[in-house]
Amino acid sequence: MRHKKAGRQFGRDTSSRRAMLRNLTANLITHERIETTDAKAKELRRVAERLISKAMRLGKVAYTAQSELSAADKARRLHAERLVAAYVPRFGVKADGTKVDVVEKVMLDLSKRFEGRPGGYTRIIKLGNRRGDNAPMVYIEFIDAVPVTDKQAPEEPAAAVTAEPTSAASASSESASTASSGETASNE
Repeated sequence: MRHKKAGRQFGRDTSSRRAMLRNLTANLITHERIETTDAKAKELRRVAERLISKAMRLGKVAYTAQSELSAADKARRLHAERLVAAYVPRFGVKADGTKVDVVEKVMLDLSKRFEGRPGGYTRIIKLGNRRGDNAPMVYIEFIDAVPVTDKQAPEEPAAAVTAEPTSAASASSESASTASSGETASNE
């Protein structure tokens, strides 16, 4: 029996599971939206929200400039930064190649954005099943992230460009159909 053994194991040992969750958390903080499986997202939500809550407990101390803080507040902030840094890697890399300081983003950006919110910093959006193994896929994102746009939706200029060849193609198909109907009439 698994009494008092909360959390999914994902068929991995402790160190592999912890490494996976650390990297997923760092990617979520860096990119603010990631695509993963449903089970991983539900575990990731627990981990990521705990890290943000560590920064949120500081209140305004988390995002106030160091020069304006008292010695006690500097110590509290340093302790919280070290707790966050002990779990996630220090830097993440965005798709365009820029480096993001993950700990700074949690302390300065996310704690300020979610100020006054008592939890629930992430949302999970179901996408459907993965083609290869039929695993349920989801987006996990911060609640104030920009909405997901459909990658395959045509844009206005692209629709105008495709309209011109269609009319030319329909004109050529009309001439081909009249020619073929003339041939069938002559064959009779």
